[in-house]
Amino acid sequence: MELRDMRAFVAVVEEGALSAAARRLHMSQPRLSQMVLALEREFGVGLLVRSSTGVQPTEAGAALLTESRAVLARYDQAVAAVARHRLPGGSILRLGIPLELSPGFLTRPLAALADAYPETRVEPRHMSTAEQVAALRAGELDIGLLRERPSGGDLDAIKVMEERLGVLLAAERAAELSSPEGVRLDSLAGLHWIGFPRSGSPVWYDEVTAVLRGHGIATETSAVAGQVLLAEVKLAAVSDGTAFALAPHWFHPLPESVVWQPLAGDPLVRRTWAVWQATSHRQDLGRFVVALGSDSG
Repeated sequence: MELRDMRAFVAVVEEGALSAAARRLHMSQPRLSQMVLALEREFGVGLLVRSSTGVQPTEAGAALLTESRAVLARYDQAVAAVARHRLPGGSILRLGIPLELSPGFLTRPLAALADAYPETRVEPRHMSTAEQVAALRAGELDIGLLRERPSGGDLDAIKVMEERLGVLLAAERAAELSSPEGVRLDSLAGLHWIGFPRSGSPVWYDEVTAVLRGHGIATETSAVAGQVLLAEVKLAAVSDGTAFALAPHWFHPLPESVVWQPLAGDPLVRRTWAVWQATSHRQDLGRFVVALGSDSG
């Protein structure tokens, strides 16, 4: 699911009709209808109730609407925050950003960059780890925030963040499995893991699945290559008590039906690396890297 799909779905629900939403989005109604049908196929659930008077969201559609609005608001805020560092005529620093990034993580590094190089314009791009590696090597990205350190001598990297992952569970299930130390990973055996596609970050995926299998948890997942594991997918999938998802402690505001709990013993630690071309001699990039590294401490 991409940002344009979110904006299209929000428009359809807000307008209450495909025709009105199509006019608002300046696209044809058949194309918009196909986008909505594609979303329903992707999630495997109906999102809209269609009638002669218009459309209304199903329960799943209402959940998607809430989360889509939140994601779009956060994206717009990120763009606006970065745009404040933009001045005409300056150089562009193309920055790759993963979908889940701790709120406020970039605030101080961006401020430090702006103080030292006020003419540098930062251009954020939301991309998976694999997409960022390819873009870095193709010269289409200046620096990326990756979930794994790439191999080879053509890219330099520093670790800028570590996050101990916990688990998202239905509230009733969490009450059964929680202990003072948190949820034991092996107690999740028998629940379905809401995972992410391996194609997005192969090394991190292999690390996660190895730990899960070591605790008796099946690692089959319905995630397919190119699919983004958004917050609403995690929350909706775990709410019936048959599944769990992994998430850091700062994860999005949760509905009353879902609880975040730490994992006993911290068996899963997600690392984020700042990565750039080893041959780069850009001073503004270097200042940004230093700020990222300092912020991690």
